[in-house]
Amino acid sequence: MIDYILFDLDGTLTDPGEGITNSVAYALCKYGISVTDKKSLECFIGPPLHESFQKYYNFSTLQSFDAVTKYREYYHDRGIFENMVYDGIDALLSDLKKEGKTLIMATSKPTVFAKRIAKHYGFAKYFDLILGSELNGTRVHKDSVIEEALRLAGDPPPERCIMIGDRDCDILGAHKNSIPAIGVLYGYGSLDELSLSGADMIAATVADLRRCLWDSFDESR
Repeated sequence: MIDYILFDLDGTLTDPGEGITNSVAYALCKYGISVTDKKSLECFIGPPLHESFQKYYNFSTLQSFDAVTKYREYYHDRGIFENMVYDGIDALLSDLKKEGKTLIMATSKPTVFAKRIAKHYGFAKYFDLILGSELNGTRVHKDSVIEEALRLAGDPPPERCIMIGDRDCDILGAHKNSIPAIGVLYGYGSLDELSLSGADMIAATVADLRRCLWDSFDESR
């Protein structure tokens, strides 16, 4: 029986595109880099930020962590709420709780920000545990977040768990912890990305995600 459902945050529960890209553009501006097409910064949504600054702008390790600090100058009070909950998510979470499921948020975003977002948008009440990275840059990789979340949840058997996310790091992180994963296409990962990472199921919409979950419940009964 699948009883433990882990959700990514950005691109899975909420669409954070405006806030994250504005925050990245703000940080890059501090380095004299002007970005006219903010859509080009959507690659920053999902993976650890410091790694993305290194990958996409060739920042050194030291520069990348400094850039994250600058990113947070904008994100802390403004970017964090330039965000929206995907249609159907609140009802989905509510129905999962009615089914008696344990809901866990496992995100690479710092825990303190994830909790603020969940509280602000009214879905914190559905989650038994909200866990992300630390502000000091530790536990940023999804496999580590999932591992710690499962430990805090009492180390449930892998066959009782499933992960939901929109990027390859969500799928790979789940599999590294021996749990299956559903990839969602309404976020920021492509079909190729999710397929190549080995997603066990792929949902195009929140309605599709609901069907995938209830089908997995039926199969496990």
